[in-house]
Amino acid sequence: MHEHSGELGVIAQEWFEVMRACGEDVRELLHDGHPTACVADAAFGYVNAFKDHVNVGFFRGAEITDPEGLLEGTGKFMRHVKLRPGCNVNATALRKLIDTAYTDMKGRLTTG
Repeated sequence: MHEHSGELGVIAQEWFEVMRACGEDVRELLHDGHPTACVADAAFGYVNAFKDHVNVGFFRGAEITDPEGLLEGTGKFMRHVKLRPGCNVNATALRKLIDTAYTDMKGRLTTG
């Protein structure tokens, strides 16, 4: 994330800060070189900065509600939201997705 200067780095850092702020039990690690947010040892979200966009991703994204239809991807579990400089994102909906992913993972840990 810090290797990307300019707008992409700012976007990536901003959204990872939202993940960090989900709760005092959020832990951070690098997974495949990308910042990942966890509850205990269970990852719920990540941020990847690429050449021309940033992905805000969710490890169980296929299983969380997405009323605004922001999530992309076709994998069995993972989904992401693609962010590009100069393109508006529904920040309220993305914050809700992050919170939902955090709450979902926290619930899996207490019931699992």
